[in-house]
Amino acid sequence: MAGKGKSVIVGLDIGTTKTCAVVGELTEQGVSIIGIGSHPSEGLRRGVVVNIESTVEGIRRAVEEAERISGCQIRSVFAGVAGAHIQGQNSLGIVAVKGREVDQDDVKRAIEAAKAVAIPLDREIIHTLPQSYTVDTQEGVRMPVGMSGVRLEAKVHLVTGSVASIQNVVKSVNRVGLDIEGIVLEQLASSLAALGEDEKDLGVALLDIGGGTTDIAVFTEGSIRHTAVLPVGGSYVTSDIATGLRTPAAEAEKIKLKYGCAYPPLISKDETIEVPSVGGREPREVSRQILGRIIEARVEEILMMAQKEIVRSGYDDHLAAGIVLTGGTALLEGITELAERVFNAPVRRGCPQGVVGLADIVNSPLYATGVGLVVFGGMEAIRQQRSFRGKGQVIDRAVDRMKRWILDNF
Repeated sequence: MAGKGKSVIVGLDIGTTKTCAVVGELTEQGVSIIGIGSHPSEGLRRGVVVNIESTVEGIRRAVEEAERISGCQIRSVFAGVAGAHIQGQNSLGIVAVKGREVDQDDVKRAIEAAKAVAIPLDREIIHTLPQSYTVDTQEGVRMPVGMSGVRLEAKVHLVTGSVASIQNVVKSVNRVGLDIEGIVLEQLASSLAALGEDEKDLGVALLDIGGGTTDIAVFTEGSIRHTAVLPVGGSYVTSDIATGLRTPAAEAEKIKLKYGCAYPPLISKDETIEVPSVGGREPREVSRQILGRIIEARVEEILMMAQKEIVRSGYDDHLAAGIVLTGGTALLEGITELAERVFNAPVRRGCPQGVVGLADIVNSPLYATGVGLVVFGGMEAIRQQRSFRGKGQVIDRAVDRMKRWILDNF
């Protein structure tokens, strides 16, 4: 929490190309975004910390900017985690029901039984996400408490990560003088901000295409079914542009952001762009169609890798709501058209939904993870209502309103 007397939550998205801090306040209207800070990130590679000092500096700058805008002193954060070390698996736990009526203790025991899987010593469980329950022969139960039965099964999705990689994130945050309230899988956070419950019920795949990784989350029947992280992202598109147009990497990034298009049919054939050269040579005029073909090739490769991962999950035929794209690379012109061609399914960009305050500023796929981390923190606050009640009626009322708002929106 941050800010004395306020129920404030901070989400820290530590990405490969940028570090973003989003400050949200629990109000009677729900989550109000009151501050945002962003700074280029140079200490990560493919979502994993490779330079502690650079990572710490990026976090410090982003947090300081967020503090200035929000007027709050940030003391703790919910930090996002990604990287190729992240793995997801489904598991099943079975217990006998005490008293022939399922209570909360039975549910907890079933979930604990599902967590009893062999995990290497160098890995730890980040999330245990319930999918559905079976009471005796009744399958697909979402809330079994109160049902009669003698046998309870819990299907859960376990997300694990490398202990060392997670500890490096924790260490980087702690060195800025901040505590970590929770480590959150980035695509889970993005889904909380960008996906609707109707999409999760119908079946949807979220692709969070960042700078160094593409994070995948598949939902059906209202629950998360599959997660994966691909070690490719927007920085590879930038590298291809730099190589293909023979221009410095920094200029290639600017060209991508200003003129980039992933679907060449949208580009006029006579449109040209100015490309800076290397070695002191004069800038050159290049057809934007050439740039488009370079971008299309790499983005199509990333999308096809994501498609293969979704097929491998076994849920490719259960995505009636299609594909939702978030992350900075989702801002590329034409990426939805290209994705529709690759997946043969409806595709949209995912922007944070249901927030107030600086909603117009965070209304971008770029901020889906940061806002989602704040929403996750709000849900954690609901789970801890009893501890909030001892801190005053104002916060108590805010949490009660927050609970109703999250039930309506998420």
